[in-house]
Amino acid sequence: MKPSRTLLLTEELIALDSITPHDKGCQQRLIELLAPLGFRCETIESNGVTNLWARKGTESPVFVFAGHTDVVPAGPLHHWESAPFVPTQRDGKLYGRGASDMKTSIAAMVIACEEFIADHPDHQGSIAFLITSDEEGPAVDGTAVVVDLLEERGETLDYCLVGEPTSNHVLGDTIKNGRRGSLSGHLVIKGIQGHIAYPQLARNPIHQAAPALAELAAEVWDEGNEYYAPTSWQISNMAAGTGATNVIPGQLTIDFNFRFSTASTAEGLEARVHAILDRHGLDYDLEWTLSGQPFLTEKGTLSDTICASIKEELGVQAELSTSGGTSDGRFIARICPQVIEFGPPNASIHKIDEHIELRYIDPLKNIYRRTLECLLAA
Repeated sequence: MKPSRTLLLTEELIALDSITPHDKGCQQRLIELLAPLGFRCETIESNGVTNLWARKGTESPVFVFAGHTDVVPAGPLHHWESAPFVPTQRDGKLYGRGASDMKTSIAAMVIACEEFIADHPDHQGSIAFLITSDEEGPAVDGTAVVVDLLEERGETLDYCLVGEPTSNHVLGDTIKNGRRGSLSGHLVIKGIQGHIAYPQLARNPIHQAAPALAELAAEVWDEGNEYYAPTSWQISNMAAGTGATNVIPGQLTIDFNFRFSTASTAEGLEARVHAILDRHGLDYDLEWTLSGQPFLTEKGTLSDTICASIKEELGVQAELSTSGGTSDGRFIARICPQVIEFGPPNASIHKIDEHIELRYIDPLKNIYRRTLECLLAA
């Protein structure tokens, strides 16, 4: 049987070793396929990152496919059963870095557009692609840069489908209608270094910080809401001491992170942390980094349409979820009222021998096409 065009394009993209922030020609290949369909394609470079904004049409509603061509490093090559950038089929699966995260999704989006436009050349509204090579990295020069540019131009978006791997067990069982925010702190508790035999002449920052850290760990930051679990606070790194066993350290350094819901704000969380530290009388410095605000798309047209398309194609009832890490949806939500993420199963993402089951590749494309048909067919 002739291989599907979605599979062939997925294999083409996997073969390009686009380790973040490098695109390695992935987006040029997309341009070669989208331009003949009537898309006006712009390449937007920013500090070594390659971004693509491609749009067909000038009218509303504007439906956007969003995703990333960059992948995480492969890790130890000798641990892979087949080379990570040589797409390989075995046991009903397609193996290669990016197979699930998220080159299959990008291929499915492009082929879905080809089929939809062939069947509906006079479709309503506009279709667009927002693709970056800086999602797996710092995410500073990627989607955020394109969103800033669109905002400056006054371009508004109506619907955005991000092709992140959201499915948990089988294709279509989970879609994301939001993501938690991420707020990190770099905390330095100041003490006085000294000989461990003369504690009265020193001040141990570990001892001083311990009660405050216990309070921070036990604090209930919020109760969450209908869509979100409660906000969590976690320490990721802690360091103190000179390495000697007879020296009281002069400072304690702690890195921590909030994954927070829309029930809290970054400003509110920062204020509460400072209040706890101050109450314990600590001498400290604290630097904050907000890498993403939470976003939420409540049940509505786009989520209903995607869920219905999944049901029609696979017979699976999708569940809405806001779990997991951050995504570029947090940037797009600034200019788009409905942002939903849906893509392949995520069990193998970022792992050795990343893969997707071959049986899911064309159904994913079909769901994307059905979504276009429901929203834009004339």
